[in-house]
Amino acid sequence: MASQEIENLAAALARLPGLGPRSARRAVLWLVKHRETALKQVLDALGAVQDKLVECETCGNVDTQNPCSVCADPRRDAKSICVVEDVADLWALDRARLFTGKYHVLGGRLSALDGVRPEDLAIDSLLGRVEQGRVDEVVLAMNATLEGQTTAHYIAERLEGHPVRITQLAHGLPVGGELDYLDEGTLAQALRARRPLG
Repeated sequence: MASQEIENLAAALARLPGLGPRSARRAVLWLVKHRETALKQVLDALGAVQDKLVECETCGNVDTQNPCSVCADPRRDAKSICVVEDVADLWALDRARLFTGKYHVLGGRLSALDGVRPEDLAIDSLLGRVEQGRVDEVVLAMNATLEGQTTAHYIAERLEGHPVRITQLAHGLPVGGELDYLDEGTLAQALRARRPLG
């Protein structure tokens, strides 16, 4: 039987995605076993992130600077914005290194069952970025779920009348799949084969 502090650490880790109680206990045991090297590194990294973590006021990305490193990168094409549901989707797409534009994180997707309405998402701030007049293309990179596609169509309707080309990822993505779990090859193909919406 472990001390209460160790049990609390295991319980905290078990709340992370992909870790259940048994995996969390194994991770805690490994950290305890390697406390001289690994545990200190993990604690230092967590402390640094906790102190510096901010949400980008431009796109909604999570970073240690504001604007985030993506928005602040002068090599990025500001005329193209890729709209994603969550930060995990942004990170997954950016890992593929095929999209050279900027991003916009909605903070979720429309869902009547969950009570998520348009005003609960960062749709108005997206429209504000487009209305500044420096955007040529909006790529709707919603997950291939019913809610994701509903969100994409709603945003496309809101963008009607703006002089921008609206595209979305190709439908080679698995139905019900989420961007964060797809391999880079699948993401690369979906980005290359994006097409106009509607």
